[in-house]
Amino acid sequence: MRILAILAAIAGIILGTCVVGYYGFGAVANALLAIGWGGFAIVCLYHLLLYIVLGLCWWVIVPPPASKPWIFVASRAIRDSGSEILPLSQIGGFVMGARAAALFGVAAPVAIATTVVDVTMEMLAQLVYIALGLGLLVYARPEADLAYGIGGGLAVTLVIAIAFVVAQRRALDLFEGFARRIAHRSLPAATARMQPVQDAIHACYERPAGLAQGSALHVVGWIANGIEAWIALALMGVPVSLAAVLTIESLLYAARSAAFFVPNAVGVQEGVYVMLGSLYGLPPETMLALSLLKRARDIVIGVPVLLLWQGLEGGRLWKRGARPASPAG
Repeated sequence: MRILAILAAIAGIILGTCVVGYYGFGAVANALLAIGWGGFAIVCLYHLLLYIVLGLCWWVIVPPPASKPWIFVASRAIRDSGSEILPLSQIGGFVMGARAAALFGVAAPVAIATTVVDVTMEMLAQLVYIALGLGLLVYARPEADLAYGIGGGLAVTLVIAIAFVVAQRRALDLFEGFARRIAHRSLPAATARMQPVQDAIHACYERPAGLAQGSALHVVGWIANGIEAWIALALMGVPVSLAAVLTIESLLYAARSAAFFVPNAVGVQEGVYVMLGSLYGLPPETMLALSLLKRARDIVIGVPVLLLWQGLEGGRLWKRGARPASPAG
């Protein structure tokens, strides 16, 4: 699987480079430079604030006694940084986030279980976001054949998601299997003690108010993510409606989810941006510049976050190694 992921990443890099080269490196660079350092700083600051919303999405589903909200904000930043910076699958980022929450003091079973539930709530909220984008697309571009294909895929996904929620017992079995994978990779010692993880998952699902709050906040987070792209385009001097950007962003992340096997959606994101932007008359070089801007933002934010995470891991190992050995006998 890792070899396939590496090959997919290489193919994505080649594809992305070819797309940028086709439309002209100079044109893309000019569009990217249009935002300026001040505009880039605004985008990065906005994204940091977005982590607060995403962290609260996770925090509200945690059964009592819940840890402090900042733990989940920081752990969510680590989760996303691992997914966007490192050549990992999405599960790799989930592992890092759960591990970070445990290092910050959350009980390991709770960290694993709430990661699984939070990811599930985010997936359900994404369906709402995609439906919103699809509705806006059909309204603005009823002649676009793309809408019907996406709508069919969304309908199938929605049926599956509803089946998971209705058949809650069966759904929990699937979630628990997912949790075992996270536990095995991030906290191997917890694999043999899965019952507390299962109990924590059940405790989350016994709090419907928390799940509803988490899902609602995730919808807000998805829309806020789209607004970030709209702000970036405005700072680049590109006049475009918020509805158009929300459509593009929602369908972009639908494509990214479908291409989950490509690390960081390299190449996929660039190609989809060009295709969707053309529906609204946005130049390819502008959409490629937006994609590269997002990747630059992820690096500027993600590298310090991952260094902090490595410092926490190193500190834990140092303390473990510095403990005096117990005297024999």
